[in-house]
Amino acid sequence: MTIDAKLDTAEIARYARHIVLPEVGGAGQQKLKAARVLVIGAGGLGAPVLQYLAAAGVGTLGVIDDDVVSLSNLQRQVIHATADIGRPKVESAILAINALNPHVTAAMHHTRLEVRNAEEIFRQYHLVIDGSDNFDTRYLAADTAEAVQVPLITGAVGRFDGSVTVLKPYETDSDGHPNPSYRDLFPAPPPPGVVPSCAEAGVLGALTGVIGTLQAMEAIKLITGIGEPLVGRLLLYDALAAQFSTIRYRRGAA
Repeated sequence: MTIDAKLDTAEIARYARHIVLPEVGGAGQQKLKAARVLVIGAGGLGAPVLQYLAAAGVGTLGVIDDDVVSLSNLQRQVIHATADIGRPKVESAILAINALNPHVTAAMHHTRLEVRNAEEIFRQYHLVIDGSDNFDTRYLAADTAEAVQVPLITGAVGRFDGSVTVLKPYETDSDGHPNPSYRDLFPAPPPPGVVPSCAEAGVLGALTGVIGTLQAMEAIKLITGIGEPLVGRLLLYDALAAQFSTIRYRRGAA
């Protein structure tokens, strides 16, 4: 599907604070309009990702999630409202996207990401952002994005800590070395039960906003071609200490 990236008068006014930035400008805003981005999960991470990318003018936002809104979600999943309890999260998220920016096309995938459908769905998009909350989906997303050669921005949170990285393992760095993959960073998922879920351990709601917003920022950088994306770097955030740190990682020898 081809999107007409020409900006109309209303869009120029809406995105004026982007367009005035020399690094973005009209050309960058047109790239955002032409972009097709898939967000895995309309939960704690997916909520701010979807809100900020919709506000930024990403032309097509796909949302994949098979869950429904529950009362316990609302402490952090800010794209949903109390009236949405019981509604599929993809429906609630798309209603919020449409209300925020009518210039954005929202695509709904009311299903779970699985081996049987992952490649078909990923091939419809230029960029994938993983906001899932389980290791099976994270590894499937990383393996599929590498196979179909689309960038993947993956994030994770737990209690008071979060992390973000950008994966483009099908490309090389400036020195000609292959970029690392997700499995270079995390070779295998931990055994079941070792890492407690957010439901078991808890998570501070605002933390998901920090990490999700960082994911949205990395997406805008990738789409517009500005800055240095977090390729080969894992950004860590300690909310209690108000401290960011970065770990560099490389392609494995295997």
